[in-house]
Amino acid sequence: MCGICGKLNLDRRATTTAEVVKAMADAIVHRGPDDEGYYVSGPVGLGFRRLSIIDLNTGHQPISNEDGTVWIAFNGEIYNYQELRTQLQNKGHKFSTQTDTEVIVHLYEEFGEECISKLRGMFAFAIWDDRQQVLLVARDRLGIKPLYYWRTGKSVVFASEIKAILADPEVNPEVIPSLVDRFLTFYYMPGEETLLRNIRKLPPASYLLVRAGQVQVKSYWDLHYSPTEQPVVQAEEELLRLQEESVKLHMIADVPVGFLLSGGVDSTAMLDFAVGKTDQALSSFTIGFADPGLDDERPYARLAAKKYGTSHYETTITAQEFADFMPKYSWYMEEPVCEPHAIALYYVSRLAKDFVKVLISGEGGDEAFAGYQTYRGIFWLERWKGIVPQVNGTLSATLSQLNRVFRSDRLEKYGPLMRLPLEEYYYSRTSSPFRYFNAHATDLYSREFAAYADKNDSLAPINNYLALSKASGTINRMLYVDTKTSLPDDLLLKADKMTMANSIELRVPFLDHKVMEFAATLPENFKVRGITTKYIAKQALRHRLPRQILERRKAGFPVPYESWLRTDLKDWIRDVLLDRETVSRGYFNRGHIEKMIVENSNLGGLSRELFSLAALELWHRAFLTSNKAEMPAPPDFLVGTSKAG
Repeated sequence: MCGICGKLNLDRRATTTAEVVKAMADAIVHRGPDDEGYYVSGPVGLGFRRLSIIDLNTGHQPISNEDGTVWIAFNGEIYNYQELRTQLQNKGHKFSTQTDTEVIVHLYEEFGEECISKLRGMFAFAIWDDRQQVLLVARDRLGIKPLYYWRTGKSVVFASEIKAILADPEVNPEVIPSLVDRFLTFYYMPGEETLLRNIRKLPPASYLLVRAGQVQVKSYWDLHYSPTEQPVVQAEEELLRLQEESVKLHMIADVPVGFLLSGGVDSTAMLDFAVGKTDQALSSFTIGFADPGLDDERPYARLAAKKYGTSHYETTITAQEFADFMPKYSWYMEEPVCEPHAIALYYVSRLAKDFVKVLISGEGGDEAFAGYQTYRGIFWLERWKGIVPQVNGTLSATLSQLNRVFRSDRLEKYGPLMRLPLEEYYYSRTSSPFRYFNAHATDLYSREFAAYADKNDSLAPINNYLALSKASGTINRMLYVDTKTSLPDDLLLKADKMTMANSIELRVPFLDHKVMEFAATLPENFKVRGITTKYIAKQALRHRLPRQILERRKAGFPVPYESWLRTDLKDWIRDVLLDRETVSRGYFNRGHIEKMIVENSNLGGLSRELFSLAALELWHRAFLTSNKAEMPAPPDFLVGTSKAG
């Protein structure tokens, strides 16, 4: 796991300096504290920071082919590199290291840009072909590793993190006001755009190609949902085989490997599959909170650790530690994201840093096999549509009767949703309450800023993927959209940034593309059956995992931030959101924010909204008022985002 960066001037007569490339790499030293390296030649420069995982002695980058005409800077792990290496050696290629990085160089020589589709793993890399004067920058299929780029008519600048791009003095980003509403609509930034103009995310399963001054972004893979009829037992056997294989590949390392245990099915399954796959002792890590109203993950993590014989470590954090970390949270995340759980991940990664360099997580199991309640909701909604009369009075009466039968008040709430198309149901389950705010119906935005808030633009990335999805069935359509948006732009962003903040490599075996492709072939009732989510995964594991873990309610590193923002941190949230600097930005009405804080302190229910507003403000302070890069003059109403020196 490493950090990469680079720059290509589109004018071949212009040069990229070593000083600029080094400054970019220095900005992401936390991603690779073990080594650094640079390649600079004429218009191009590649930079690298290394976290040594495989081939500790000869893995220095950038690496070239035999004659020094093709160079690469690589971040990630290629799990089938040994197989590819043998194939390339049989074709006459000569290797000077034992790294997976060098395999990509020779694979590119053999297949050009088609080499990407032969890789199995997580990656972001840049290849400079000096002979053809071609730059190839690629990202893995699911977006496990991040890759940003800044493009103008003069140059292309790219890096694993935005802060490395900002280290180039020619990069002059400015905030895009209209995208503030997109963040507040989803609590993260779906799509290719970031809040900084001209700085974009390379989409998962895509590559950027620069040839003869022309810049193109192309896709090389997609997930196709084509369910096939198959016996459940056969599907269980194939799932177990693929997961065993994936975990075995993800265990490859020349350093100690540990496991993040949330006490849930997915993380425990990773540990189950790992037993017997390494000669090294296994260790596990979890975090807990002494909050009476919160599920404590630690007893379940201890249960798994005891069953599988790991050396187990735990940590806790306080409300004050949570608040103290928030400015660093924004700096490391680089995009405003409402992910309080990410802070727990940071602290448990910091704990693990003293013992391992690699952590394995169960991230991705919910997106592969429909583990969220959202999927169960749409599953039943579609079935009720087919059996419940759609006449208003009859519908209401039928749902009321079902409520009494099932002794639940939830069914009646689905009545209005039954008349909505999938798109509206999707937004009702996945977007924030801020989605319903607009210039005419709320006092949240200031009158000046409301003109920038365009809900059609805010919803555009999700709408695009909903339209593109050719999946059979509503659950699979939702899974497709989530795999393209919330998975890479929220969950995996958090996973990468918080672990790399502690110089830890996080691996996610569920997101091996072969596992995901298999999941896409499963019928929807293999994923949601009755009230059970992730049905096939739980069935396959029923004889392997402790029953207490299989049957417990989903949690996953819960953080008691909701109660903290009402009690211990109510003064902190007030200080952040009502500070003169915050108010002077011109986004929101101070009076409305005050009402939200008071209502949350008295009644609760608005902690997530307040956390998202704090994340937005602290992002501004990290990147628009304290960044070393020169910033352009902001729009008139954004008076708080003045240039930084």
